[in-house]
Amino acid sequence: MTQQQSERRHGPPAGGHTTAGTVERNGIDPVPEAERHGTPRSLFWPWAASGLSLLSIAYGSYLMGLGLNPWQAVATGVIGYVLSFVLVGVVSIAGARTGAPTMAIGRASFGRQGNKLPTLFSYVSNVGWETVLVALSSLGGAAILARVSPEVFAQPDGRSPTTGAQALCFAVTAVSVVVVGIYGHALIMKVQTYVTGAITITTVVYMALMAGRVHPSALVHGPPADLGTAIGGVVFAMTLLGLGWVNCGADYSRYLPRRSSGRAIAGWTTLGGVLAPVVLLVFGVLLNAGDPALARAAAADPVGALAAELPTWFLVPYLLTAIGGFASGAIMDIYSSGMAMLALGIPVRRHLAVLVDGVLMAAGGWYVLFVSPGFFATFQAFLSIIGVAMAGWTAVFLVEQWRRRRTGFALAAVPAVGWPAVLSLAVATAVGLGLITSADPHIARVVGYLLTDSAAHGTLGAMNLGVVVALLVAGALYAATAPLANPRPAAPEGTR
Repeated sequence: MTQQQSERRHGPPAGGHTTAGTVERNGIDPVPEAERHGTPRSLFWPWAASGLSLLSIAYGSYLMGLGLNPWQAVATGVIGYVLSFVLVGVVSIAGARTGAPTMAIGRASFGRQGNKLPTLFSYVSNVGWETVLVALSSLGGAAILARVSPEVFAQPDGRSPTTGAQALCFAVTAVSVVVVGIYGHALIMKVQTYVTGAITITTVVYMALMAGRVHPSALVHGPPADLGTAIGGVVFAMTLLGLGWVNCGADYSRYLPRRSSGRAIAGWTTLGGVLAPVVLLVFGVLLNAGDPALARAAAADPVGALAAELPTWFLVPYLLTAIGGFASGAIMDIYSSGMAMLALGIPVRRHLAVLVDGVLMAAGGWYVLFVSPGFFATFQAFLSIIGVAMAGWTAVFLVEQWRRRRTGFALAAVPAVGWPAVLSLAVATAVGLGLITSADPHIARVVGYLLTDSAAHGTLGAMNLGVVVALLVAGALYAATAPLANPRPAAPEGTR
């Protein structure tokens, strides 16, 4: 049996339009035209739900923690968010044009076997984000349960949550994420629509209750950081948002009709992904400026710290908001990680791949909760390393998309290894990792090797330019070498 036949066997196309109540049968095979439906506007809802996380409030604290003053944190955050999510929007166009998920489309440039390298990066990124989101859900949820019912969920000190409380919240979130991920695209689109509305309401109530802690005048306080630190803020914001989703864009647009407007696809994806995080970022920066102690606590436990001053009557709605927000992001990650597993050539059906991801998510959550020395250092290191690899991959993907803008992607006729793409990604990733730094002492040993000690601890190190450099190097290398290997990309049959 060939690999292509295996993929179709483990991800056979459904006989008709998939509904939310049935398990999606499409794997990484292109979605048939008969099953295409909807408009680009529908992409707003899943991406909006993915950004409606209370973690987005803590991002304001994280950006200010780099040394930025309040207005710089807002400005660099907005710039980084928009720049990175525009990339997600442009990648999403390829989903409608091919009907295939993102990492399967990547074979057009990387080849059938060569594509396994970036797909592995993508898989690690998705599973890592699943782990972070579900672990944070358990941390914050447990802290709230300890306040609601200290006799059951709190340790003898009356404040710290028990391990059982953390495990309960972790299990509830993880099971919800896995179940929705198993059912697939149709249920995800429906769930995310309702989640967006519900979480928006409770988030607005939360912001109103915390309004007394916000001081708008604080935006102009504090000395500005230097240009290098500001650039580092933009790069960090890019890794916080869009670069964590860029490898998933086509997964949610592939059910749209082939002739859907590319501008509309990119526009609705970007608006959905950026709108809520920008609002929550501004609120987080203002909250941070008004209460630095709260910001320090939020760096370790975003949800629990942000709930510290809430009235008791709102704790349960807040808990549901926190878990729902984290779950909505994790649902999209676990769906895309299942697609990435199929693109790696692992012979399992899509819904079984989701179960495997759930096991890995549980193992990673255990590390974050009980082994990692500090959440923020590990989180930032993870974002930077994956951000470098995904930036390089994005550049190759978009250059190839530009080269095939008239011919389309012939996914059935790709080489075993697309050496220009593989080498461009490898070189860009190696250079990028050498130009980033990490506060995690274990990870710091394997990055920053192109920086001197003084540069690593100075402005250049703070900029973490490796992410941007990887994007530029990969794009330039691939644009220069791809025409040598394949001067005229072939059009799929029937499109000439």
